[in-house]
Amino acid sequence: MQIKEQLKDDVAVLELKGKLMGGPETMAIHEKIKELIGRGHNKVVINLSKVAWMNSTGLGALMSSLTSLKNADGDLKLVGVTEKVKSLLMVTKLITIFDHFDTEEQAIEAFKS
Repeated sequence: MQIKEQLKDDVAVLELKGKLMGGPETMAIHEKIKELIGRGHNKVVINLSKVAWMNSTGLGALMSSLTSLKNADGDLKLVGVTEKVKSLLMVTKLITIFDHFDTEEQAIEAFKS
């Protein structure tokens, strides 16, 4: 799992690449979120377009990241959700919990409204 970070305006954009299947990569995501919060960034977009697959542990990492950001008066938005990942979110009903967008620009703009 690779995590690429960019700042666009006051929004941190994380691009994930690989599989989100548990183990060190799920820990790395949540650690990155905690690091961002510690640096004062509580608006985060996670781009999942390069995530080939995710299991329940990966979903748990996204949920704990969302919770941490909400507790810091922030939010998490998803972009580039692949059909495989979207079906997992739909089956688990988590699709209703996460704001998801087609593009990073749309997700960043959503923080402004």
